[in-house]
Amino acid sequence: MPTVELTPLTGRYLSFSEREEIALHRAQGCGVREIARRLGRNPSTVSREVRRNAATRGGRLEYRASVAQWKADLVARRPKTPKLVANERLHDYVQERLSGRIITADGEILGPQGPAWRGRNKPHRRDRRWVKGWSPEQIAHRIKADFPHDDGMRISHEAIYQALYVEGRGALKRELVACLRTGRALRVPRARTRRATWAHVTPEVLISERPVEADDRAVPGHWEGDLLIGLERSAIGTLVDRTTRLTMLLHLPREEGYGTIKPYKNGPALAGYGAVTMKNALAAKMTTLPEQLRRSLTWDRGKELSRHVDFTVETGIPVFFADPQSPWQRGTNENTNGLLRQYFPKGTDLSRWNTEELEAVATILNSRPRKVLGWKTPAEAFEEHLQSHQQPGVAPTD
Repeated sequence: MPTVELTPLTGRYLSFSEREEIALHRAQGCGVREIARRLGRNPSTVSREVRRNAATRGGRLEYRASVAQWKADLVARRPKTPKLVANERLHDYVQERLSGRIITADGEILGPQGPAWRGRNKPHRRDRRWVKGWSPEQIAHRIKADFPHDDGMRISHEAIYQALYVEGRGALKRELVACLRTGRALRVPRARTRRATWAHVTPEVLISERPVEADDRAVPGHWEGDLLIGLERSAIGTLVDRTTRLTMLLHLPREEGYGTIKPYKNGPALAGYGAVTMKNALAAKMTTLPEQLRRSLTWDRGKELSRHVDFTVETGIPVFFADPQSPWQRGTNENTNGLLRQYFPKGTDLSRWNTEELEAVATILNSRPRKVLGWKTPAEAFEEHLQSHQQPGVAPTD
């Protein structure tokens, strides 16, 4: 028998000494869970080891450490011929369910042809070719039902992904990634999926911590904010008072160097709504308000306001963030954004409009009578609250 590797590559794999212990405990009649407990391993690890690497020469399964180690080393050798290269029938099955065209009973191919593959992500705002488009996970599980007694027709979803994304790992054509739902040309690194999406949202700034007076809308000065996003990473900031529905718009021009300086990791955000630019624009706009009308600001989970701590220090306005996928918690702002889309439609470049033009749109919106305000305009309601705060107080009487 060939020599065996006694030292595993990492602690993830069983060592030869652990296999010796498994053989010893099996001879003593211990069960899988008891062996796993003594080794400090998961029971499924021990069960899989006994099933895969047991000796079979005597006509029955008998676990011996030396044979198990030899079989494990044999399977671990690289490189191995990918399944999709060695098995043409398996290759055709996978490719047909990824890229098979949608055909009528008469044999007519339906749907648009789609653009030619250029090594990029799926086309933006353009037709895509109509295909069956099964996911690798769907293929990996369905094939067991279609071929229940054919062990050669087995493949994992990870093997399909690697055949698509890793060069030389499979016989699938590279352009078939366009048939996946996401249509990504490159696979998202695993580390990126584990990254904290909302690391800037800490418990003390959740919407549940917002003052109760903001909920009943009786007191003005509690604002909701968001972004209107356009083409070429253009944007307009929107602010709406929860009580009076007064709207203010933020001009967010692109930074110098946008389109000419090649972006790089952790480099400056030049699109106009980076964290620093957004903080400065908000602070400049909201500090024009009287102090009594700067009570709080509620935002969604966007990272454009990740510098909210600096914003609060500069302006004294506490910032609160809505819960994930809960737009109704900022319903006033969402409704206002819908009204603004009349002037700033989706799919247009919003950087075309300057500060004066945004002010004109805000004025028009604030001059519309609102049913919720008793057919007053937001400008009139805001002015009434502003004048009431400017009147001298009256001493209370007993």
